[in-house]
Amino acid sequence: MKRIIALMVVLGMGSLFLTACGEPTDREQILDAIKVLARLAEERDIDRILDRLDERYGDFKGRSKAETKAMLGEYLTRYHGIVVNILKSEVEELSAGDAVVRADLAFSSGAIKAIRKFAKISLDNYGFKIKLRKTGMGWLVTYAEWRPFGVNEIVTGPE
Repeated sequence: MKRIIALMVVLGMGSLFLTACGEPTDREQILDAIKVLARLAEERDIDRILDRLDERYGDFKGRSKAETKAMLGEYLTRYHGIVVNILKSEVEELSAGDAVVRADLAFSSGAIKAIRKFAKISLDNYGFKIKLRKTGMGWLVTYAEWRPFGVNEIVTGPE
């Protein structure tokens, strides 16, 4: 009888552990997808960035996935030591399989990358609106738009 009770306690604790350590929520997965994209930009990994764009991806200027690859390649050729700091990101809309994220990102490049990353120093700040779709491969970006905003807007955020 003591063994049965002990087994029930262990199984009960195990199920609590599994519940507490369950899968990340959709919101957590979405915000993590944004962090991964920022990290991949810093790593200059265009192919893995493109892996996270849906096949039907398009941006606010009508660029396709292939055109986005060319744009990223040109950008990464021009700038070295890229740092992307996520100033703010939030899931604005979430429905069955679709999401919209608003994110404020600070971009910088050049020497002393580690200091710029830590201090979040940047003169190039952009407000993003990113649409994502849940797939078997995770959350993929279907659409993105961005606009620059000034240092005075960091506290209040872009409109």
